[in-house]
Amino acid sequence: MVEIIELSAPDLAAMLVSKVCHDLINPVGAVGNGLQALDDPAQASMKDLAQDLIKNAAKQSLAKLEFARLAYGASSTAGTEFDTRECERVGQIYYDIEKANLNWNIEPVFVSKNKGKLLMNMILIASEAVFRGGEVNVSLSGEPGNEGIEIVATSDKEKRQKTMIPSGVVDLISGKVEDVSAREIQPFYTGLLARLSGLELEVTLEDAVFRFVARPKKEAE
Repeated sequence: MVEIIELSAPDLAAMLVSKVCHDLINPVGAVGNGLQALDDPAQASMKDLAQDLIKNAAKQSLAKLEFARLAYGASSTAGTEFDTRECERVGQIYYDIEKANLNWNIEPVFVSKNKGKLLMNMILIASEAVFRGGEVNVSLSGEPGNEGIEIVATSDKEKRQKTMIPSGVVDLISGKVEDVSAREIQPFYTGLLARLSGLELEVTLEDAVFRFVARPKKEAE
């Protein structure tokens, strides 16, 4: 039986940094390409196109940096809790560069930092479940301090959208894998945050509805 693997703090940090760099390399590179085009007199006719490229790439870079700050980093949030209003703000910024829509059904509340990070990482995975577009609905339920998270993502087949469970996610969030790479660290980290928060994760896909739930672990009888 495969046991939950453990990563050292330096290895986990290195993989998360690698993940952030991988996410940023394309949009940051696009900004550089756009600036080079603006500086080249021979490409004067491409000025408008280059400006649009820089604008869109900068928007993507900022959105991904904002998201990484909250989902992976220590964040500038004071104390040991996250304000869900900040989670919503950053989530909406991130979804503005994605094809799906984020519907936030959470009343303002403070949650533990690990649960706040878990929430952000769950909505990232949900965006990948409807990568061609759709609706992602997010909610919290339960007593304060013991909340569960539910995310439901749906897509429209008539718009040629598709709903799926992202590759490897189920095994990676469980932590029961032989190994994990920097490319796979985000869903693994999501599972780690759930365990640190005393929550169990469940992923299902039925009738083109992706459901991602984090619920409090049942106490052993």
